[in-house]
Amino acid sequence: MNKPDLSSVVARRVTVLGSTGTIGVNTLDVIAHARATYGAESFPLEALTAQSNVELLAEQARRFHPKLAVIGDASLFAKLKNQLAGTDIEIAAGRDAVIAAAARPSDAIMVAIVGAAGLAPALAAVRRGATIALANKECIVAAGDIFRRAVKQFGATLIPVDSEHNAAFQILDFDEVHAVERVTLTASGGPFREWSSERMRSVTPEQAVAHPNWAMGAKISVDSATLMNKGLELIEAHFLFSLEPEKLAVVVHPQSVVHCLVSYADGSMLAHLSSPDMRTPIAHALAWPRRMASPSRRLDLAALGQLTFENPDPKRFPCLALAQDCLRASGLAPTILNAANEIAVQAFLTRRIGFLDIARVVEETLSARMQNGSATVDDVDGILDVDRQARDLADNICRGVAA
Repeated sequence: MNKPDLSSVVARRVTVLGSTGTIGVNTLDVIAHARATYGAESFPLEALTAQSNVELLAEQARRFHPKLAVIGDASLFAKLKNQLAGTDIEIAAGRDAVIAAAARPSDAIMVAIVGAAGLAPALAAVRRGATIALANKECIVAAGDIFRRAVKQFGATLIPVDSEHNAAFQILDFDEVHAVERVTLTASGGPFREWSSERMRSVTPEQAVAHPNWAMGAKISVDSATLMNKGLELIEAHFLFSLEPEKLAVVVHPQSVVHCLVSYADGSMLAHLSSPDMRTPIAHALAWPRRMASPSRRLDLAALGQLTFENPDPKRFPCLALAQDCLRASGLAPTILNAANEIAVQAFLTRRIGFLDIARVVEETLSARMQNGSATVDDVDGILDVDRQARDLADNICRGVAA
């Protein structure tokens, strides 16, 4: 059999926003594999950006040779310039430089910046009609309607990279969406799936970031441990696929092999399976609508032996229920939820509050702000203002919890 001609795929010029994080590192690993498989010129890089890991950014720039390298922390500009001395790589620094990098011409852009900080760069890429490989769920959660309208207005293509949403993207029949009864996202259950609430009171940041299946950054790992990550993913799925809240569900699947299940009106249920390896959805997003080789781990069902499923426990993991309430409330509720959660998780990681206090901080922030929860905001500045106010309130609540 002749090898497929993927020359047009691997010729795509790529920008990676957040190249030193887990998704960014895995993206460059997929690109390195493509270069070894399809030729050294595969996936030329337009830009790499990072917030503060200047050493790794410089190392990546020297290896992959992008046209531009940007460090978000402007105080590190001189250090990056020194480490890339003797190269012809353009160097820039600061938040505006990250946004400008997203606006530069590239065929595909991996948005792997964690948190609401990814919103402005992602929209800059959307406005030039790029293909967006979206690994940042928070910008969809915080500004779902605005983001969705912008994608449609500017003709951008949005490929989700979260394993669950990428799986849904692959198995959803978009011509028969009316026949979809339910889209079920799977959750590993995190490291505390079998722990009692009392035992979880003493959870440390080190325990919370030690995910049993996935290699992820600290914030996402904590979100997985509280099940907030799955709640945010429900909200993201609502905006990505225009699905009503009642058609979205979560099931705990400790093996993290089945990533999404779609149930149809005729009784069929389709499932997407792969090893828990982010390089699989990354390769799919970079090559879409084609498929290319990736270095991801292959699935061996016989070696696994069994796949198990169970319902999540909302009493032990209240963050999931909070997110589901915000999904139903719509309006600004998801924006407030996301902002409060980011502050609470950071407070936990810096040992200012306990693990169980994360849900408490989020709930109290929502309670204080929900009188405006069903309101809407029509522009990014308005969303960012709501986000800022929610963060300030959540931070004050954290101070009270820690006192």
